[in-house]
Amino acid sequence: MMKKGSEKYFDIAIEEAKSGIDSDEGGPFGAVIVKDGEIIASAHNEVIKTNDPTAHAEILAIRRASEKLSRFDLSDCTIYSTCEPCPMCFSAIHWAKIKSLHYGCDNRDAAEIGFDDKFIYDVIRGISDDQKVKSVQEHKEKCLVLFEMWENKQDKIQY
Repeated sequence: MMKKGSEKYFDIAIEEAKSGIDSDEGGPFGAVIVKDGEIIASAHNEVIKTNDPTAHAEILAIRRASEKLSRFDLSDCTIYSTCEPCPMCFSAIHWAKIKSLHYGCDNRDAAEIGFDDKFIYDVIRGISDDQKVKSVQEHKEKCLVLFEMWENKQDKIQY
């Protein structure tokens, strides 16, 4: 029987995640990006393989979809992920302008197996007393020059 709709895409995301686990490339996460019913990109977590803490399935799928479509605006795409995206991936989905996100497990399921990003959400919400990153603003005036350059650039491509 041919699978329809999201089940087909979730099955591919699940296979991606299994591949990442089996090859020791990363955790149990896979993602698929779809446009008009066509799979544009798929990926699994490659943090271990690349030693890149940002090499999450959603990030890699977004990079591959953007490259394939030769654009950074993926507003006509949908992303399917085996797990609720972490704050970084959730932000990247927004930056890519993807309008629809479907996920399997949630962040509580991920936390139960050691992938707990609640502390990041708490920092973002301003409810954490435990700041793991010290944030210091410096040299604003020098850096504002770059903002002025961008603002005055006549041929800029806004994103």
